[in-house]
Amino acid sequence: MSEVQYQSDLTKLVEILPGKIKRAIYDGLLDDAIEIVLDIGRLPEVRIGNGKIEYLGTDNVTSDDIDSITAKIPEFTSDNRSGIAGTLHRISAIRNRQGKIIGLTCRIGRVVTGTIACIKDFVMQNKSILFLGRPGVGKTTKLREISRLVADELGKRVVVVDTSNEIAGDGDVAHPAIGKARRMQVPQPEFQKDIMIEAVENHTPEVIVVDEIGTELEVAAARTIAERGVMLIATAHGNTLDNLIKNPAMSDLVGGVSSVTLGDDEAKHRGSQKTVLEREKQPTFDIVIEIIDRNTLAVYKDTAEAVDCILRGWPVTPEIRKVDQTYDFKTPQKTNLEKTLDRVQELDNKAKNPMNFSFNRQSYINSVKNYKKIYIYAVSRSIVNKIIERLDINVEITRNVEDSDIVIAHKNFAKGGTKILSIANEYRIPVYFVRTNSMSQIQKVLKDALHMADNPDIKEVTTNFKDESELALDEAKAAIAKVMEGAESVELEPQPQNIRKLQHELADAYNLQSQSVGEGDDRHLTISRNED
Repeated sequence: MSEVQYQSDLTKLVEILPGKIKRAIYDGLLDDAIEIVLDIGRLPEVRIGNGKIEYLGTDNVTSDDIDSITAKIPEFTSDNRSGIAGTLHRISAIRNRQGKIIGLTCRIGRVVTGTIACIKDFVMQNKSILFLGRPGVGKTTKLREISRLVADELGKRVVVVDTSNEIAGDGDVAHPAIGKARRMQVPQPEFQKDIMIEAVENHTPEVIVVDEIGTELEVAAARTIAERGVMLIATAHGNTLDNLIKNPAMSDLVGGVSSVTLGDDEAKHRGSQKTVLEREKQPTFDIVIEIIDRNTLAVYKDTAEAVDCILRGWPVTPEIRKVDQTYDFKTPQKTNLEKTLDRVQELDNKAKNPMNFSFNRQSYINSVKNYKKIYIYAVSRSIVNKIIERLDINVEITRNVEDSDIVIAHKNFAKGGTKILSIANEYRIPVYFVRTNSMSQIQKVLKDALHMADNPDIKEVTTNFKDESELALDEAKAAIAKVMEGAESVELEPQPQNIRKLQHELADAYNLQSQSVGEGDDRHLTISRNED
């Protein structure tokens, strides 16, 4: 929308206000305003985007002021919403117990372009997309821009199902913000599901755009639309994918959840209880995008995979995209499921033959060449810099947690509820903890965070860089070799319980006997031949 168009729309909103309020509005006041609030017996307010509030004049709002505004706009629908024809402004009413209007919220509608440039590649894949996010974060704004993009640039038949005229504004003529897309108005919110089905049956759309799917019937209507091969772009109640999965009324949008009883062998293989949660069916939406804030999006490129990982307790990290950044859409990336399967295969190979390590230098280089930003919290910056230099990896330490790809923090702060960790959780940034500020411990965690294989042959790049667990396993391997060559038994150095457990598993893999002996800090393993 051009600046001329926006100023024209803004003028239409100001024109319906009482004279005393109009006179208090000075030039530029409404440029960054979100809404004008009018409550009987209180001063009129203008709420600015930065949280600031400006008061209009010195006279309180009266019943006559409210009546003069409502007389100039269409009647309110059952959800107490109205608007101004030809604009995106929305006017909502507050009523008393007798039904009389005693307050108005005039939300200023504006079109913000460029908000979907970072996800344009997903929009052009002809896949259904679901947006999640808290109120006021920009979900409806993105629906408008996607409607225009798909209708004008891709030339597809787009129908916008517009409940309460949220997307394309009030009046019979849709706002230019949705381009050539057609708009079907919904007279009352409870009829949205019917208009969704009617749009498919009567107007042969290729794409349907819907704002705020929130009931089981609307969820069922969305599935019906998707099953007919129509691309669906929608928003839903809920801040995150995890919230949506736990909502019984809404979970069907992402495949639904059911309780399944596993057999003994399968439960043992998974390492889980016999009763687990599983995805019921194929998700209605192929892609889920969480809008964290106006500049940050978390994209789950494969909804089915993401839901499966969440239900099984596997780690799943969405792709973070920034509205003000550009992306190379040509570079294919492995999905989270592919990465998980690769890791499982790697661990399985090690379990079968712990002494057999194969190292491919080029594979190692490829695994760490991608540029990463890390944020460190209560961890030695100088040691981290030294490790980055020694490992020769493309990593930068950033000062802002919001800009990072990985957070490395000291374990002492794991349960402290610190602001940094709360921000990392909000922005879906994985957090890795170090136990101590030692070089070996930080290096191990950094390698884990970057998915670098823990491999002895890597010493050509990381000379003299082994952590305590690697050294302990090397000692166990040497002891195993001695026992297999004829030694009766070999005692190892004292180790903590978690490292002794790894040594036990290594001995078991070679069918050797291992026993923990000693007390306290002196407790250690003895490896010997099995008597049988």
